[in-house]
Formats: sequence, C-alpha cells, structure tokens
Amino acid sequence: MSKVEDFLTESEEQEVVDAIRQAELKTSGEIRVHLEKSSYGDTYKRALRVFHLLKMDNTKEQNGVLIYVAVEDKAFVICGDKGINDVVPKGFWDSTKNIIQEHFKAGKFKQGLVDGVLKAGKELETHFPWQHGDENELSNDISKG
Repeated sequence: MSKVEDFLTESEEQEVVDAIRQAELKTSGEIRVHLEKSSYGDTYKRALRVFHLLKMDNTKEQNGVLIYVAVEDKAFVICGDKGINDVVPKGFWDSTKNIIQEHFKAGKFKQGLVDGVLKAGKELETHFPWQHGDENELSNDISKG
C-alpha cells in the first residue's frame, strides 16, 4: 500500500475524526492525525515540520499531539508539544506508539489510530482537563500531504 488515499476508507477516516472529537471533549488539548506518502528522509524531522505547518505549536497551553504517518515508508511518529511532554509519565509516548504499531502490523490502521488518539486524549484529560470557555483551537480533520 503506497497511496495515502488507500490507507483509510472514507468511513474509517470518519471514525478517526470521531475519536479525535471524543478525546478532545474532556481536555483543552488538541490532537491531529496527518497522513502523507513519504517523509522523504528522517520521519521524525518531517513530523516536527508538519507539527509546525499545522500550527500545533501555537496552542495556548502547548498541549498539541500529532500522530504523523508516512504511508509508503511504513513509519509513524507521535509528537507532543512542550506542555504535554513536560507532564506525561516516562515511557508514555512509547506505550502509545506500541499500541498503534501492534494494530498497524496486523493491517488494522484505523484501529491503531483510534486507539492511539483515545490514549493520548486520556492523558491530555489528566493534565489539561476541559475548562469552561475552552475552544477547539485546531481542526479535527485528518490532514494529508
């Protein structure tokens, strides 16, 4: 599988977006999923660049989380902004990565993303609970490059 458009069906994309909405209901944190064909090099560096391009580093509490997937490279990265990275327990991102990776290896891409989003959302809720007046600062839609 190399085409971004074939990675998830339209209904699977909607399920991922619904998981993002559900995860963000109880937190001021922001979660995004970005899919592209390839990182064309260092996947982590590309994920950081996309994090910036999506303005995820502009959230009020620095609590954005990006799940970046380079479909053709069969690689993904989870990036958290400074606010969330400073408070998550040691090994949290690795445990989240492992959940996603387990599903991806089984070809269950949608489920991997949904479970990763919900796990990140639970952690965001712990440290950045939703407060009256919190606004959704970023789109919940899956972005593609």
